[in-house]
Amino acid sequence: MDLFTKCYDFTRADEVKALGLYPYFRPIEENEGPVVQIEGRKVIMAGSNNYLGLTAHPKVKEAAIKAIEKYGTGCSGSRYLTGTLDLHIELEYRLTKFLNTEAVLLFSTGYQTAQGIIPTLVQRGDYVVSDKDNHACIVAGNLMAKGATADMVRYKHNDMEDLERVISKLPIESAKLVVSDGVFSTGGEIVNLPCLNDIAKRFNARILIDDAHSVGVIGKGGRGTASEFNLENKIDLTMGTFSKTFASLGGFVAGEERVINYIKHHSPALIFSASPTPASVASAMAALEILEAEPERVTKLINNSDKMRKGFTKLGFNIIDGRTAIVPVIVGDDERAFKMWRMLYDAGVFVNVFISPGVPQGRQMMRTSYMATHEDEQLNQILDIFGVVGKKLGLI
Repeated sequence: MDLFTKCYDFTRADEVKALGLYPYFRPIEENEGPVVQIEGRKVIMAGSNNYLGLTAHPKVKEAAIKAIEKYGTGCSGSRYLTGTLDLHIELEYRLTKFLNTEAVLLFSTGYQTAQGIIPTLVQRGDYVVSDKDNHACIVAGNLMAKGATADMVRYKHNDMEDLERVISKLPIESAKLVVSDGVFSTGGEIVNLPCLNDIAKRFNARILIDDAHSVGVIGKGGRGTASEFNLENKIDLTMGTFSKTFASLGGFVAGEERVINYIKHHSPALIFSASPTPASVASAMAALEILEAEPERVTKLINNSDKMRKGFTKLGFNIIDGRTAIVPVIVGDDERAFKMWRMLYDAGVFVNVFISPGVPQGRQMMRTSYMATHEDEQLNQILDIFGVVGKKLGLI
């Protein structure tokens, strides 16, 4: 069989495009945060991870421009060799203070961060214990560890009883890493961290929490999941990204200095990747400064999201309830999901479509997410449009 046969046989995207319902890879021509321009017209953005609305903030843009003027556009090397700037060291230091941890290490992308941590720490004879709904970057890191002859086991989504059942079957003397999203990227639920922490400690396991959708959203001043549950000194490792709250690109891991030092000198994802660009680091640092100076942005973000949860529920939609910036509206099948996306888009609202196999059958959704910079007028317009579309499709 030809290696490319699978490519020639893949026609699902073409079929959806032919129907005029294809929602992916839509190029944004202008981006003002809550409003973007696509195909020459303005639409309200209700699907971005730009949670604090900082990608268009003047201070963030100015920081990126100044960094390019001083350092150029790239580092032309890995952190291990010629790619470390004083900017990288400064941002790592500032994040240690913000997250109340000993050390921080930057990676070039958030996706790459999990692959830089998990297979570096979890090796032959060790176990990684992972939530079934963890982000794809964690899944990739787990598989890399498994490829290095570590063992991987999974437990039911956010089900602490199942976590205890699974981990209790592993050798008590074995080294283990329990990995979970802090805020789950699809449904927006928060991990039951107090229970997870208790189970991990009882069974001799370390903990890695992915706070990609948590920092800037939950916790004191937006400090993430451990802060939300007053467990900042109990969680071993926290990873995150700059592509959401921090309005940039890159990732990080925070933890004990000795552990971070080991990852720094043993992680292929760090050693063999070009380091984060000057503009990326400078813009992330400016976003962090704004978050520290204006914690009311976090309050505004959650108020906006709560307003939408209440609004969708009042209209009669089936949503996944929570208290983060992610508000999923359940649609129920692929075809109706594509149709709903198109109707919302034509009416002036852009959202994300999650279909099978990305979500289980029956859980196809419009994954909406909100920003601190959304105004009430825009949120009300989103609700009005959802109401009209939902009635036409028989969802409400």
